[in-house]
Amino acid sequence: MSSQTYSSTVSGASAPIGGRWGQLFIGVVCMAMIANLQYGWTLFVEPIDNKYGWGRAAIQVAFTIFVLAETWLVPIEGWFVDKFGPRIVVLVGGILCGISWAMNAYADSLAILYFSAALGGIGAGAVYGTCVGSALKWFPDRRGLAAGITAAGFGAGSALTIMPIAWMIKESGYEATFLWFGLGQGLIVILGALMLSAPKEDEGAKKVKAEVQQTSRNYKPSEVLKTPVFWVMYFMFVMVAGGGLMATAQLASIAKDWGVADVPITILGLTLPCLTFALAIDRVLNGVTRPFFGWISDKIGREPTMFIAFLLEAF
Repeated sequence: MSSQTYSSTVSGASAPIGGRWGQLFIGVVCMAMIANLQYGWTLFVEPIDNKYGWGRAAIQVAFTIFVLAETWLVPIEGWFVDKFGPRIVVLVGGILCGISWAMNAYADSLAILYFSAALGGIGAGAVYGTCVGSALKWFPDRRGLAAGITAAGFGAGSALTIMPIAWMIKESGYEATFLWFGLGQGLIVILGALMLSAPKEDEGAKKVKAEVQQTSRNYKPSEVLKTPVFWVMYFMFVMVAGGGLMATAQLASIAKDWGVADVPITILGLTLPCLTFALAIDRVLNGVTRPFFGWISDKIGREPTMFIAFLLEAF
């Protein structure tokens, strides 16, 4: 397996908090705080429908809007990162995420719900894209592992809050849950943003080695769009993510339709409702496997790793 030497820049105009590992950790925390916008949403669908009677399909349009805003606007947000740095972009993203859930608490029409979903999607995309991009810049020698660890914050982040959210919805209503979790999560992202730094190419360089051969050329966006492999990968990721998100968004509704949402499940002395347990397990495994496959990709290459991961997804 070939190796290539890369220059990892690990300091900026002022010393980054915690070095590059500290910056990675801050990114993980920020990612964990936006995870519920996507993975905790399913818990709110039934309570909203019970109050307003809009219908599941109409309510889930908000989730579609959120995902579209979260993903398709990332290239624009990346341009802002290049121009203004990660701190300001994540800061704005945290503010939008907090406002989004706070608005959901008072949304008495589908129009307001859809608008707040768009704001949340823009905010979550800004945080997600910036944190993953920053991780790749801090770890050019371990891109797969760094991206995997950062994405794990998003994948597993909601596992820590699924149970509190489910409990608070039951005890205090979904409105209070939206409001307080939205403000709390947004505030943590804002605080994390203030500690983020971008690596500087002309300072603090050190030699590192990557085990997998990586390109020595940075392609321009226009060049990337002209390469067939980009569109193949784009299609594959749309299919994989689409299948996963459809299941995630509908999990609570499916569990309630089957009458198993509140069935108690006991494992290792811990008893939880079936739905809460399923969501927690799903998030934990989603988070653990992200850095694992990132580490694997650094060892055997990106394409073989994608083949293995997509094959498992198909099963």
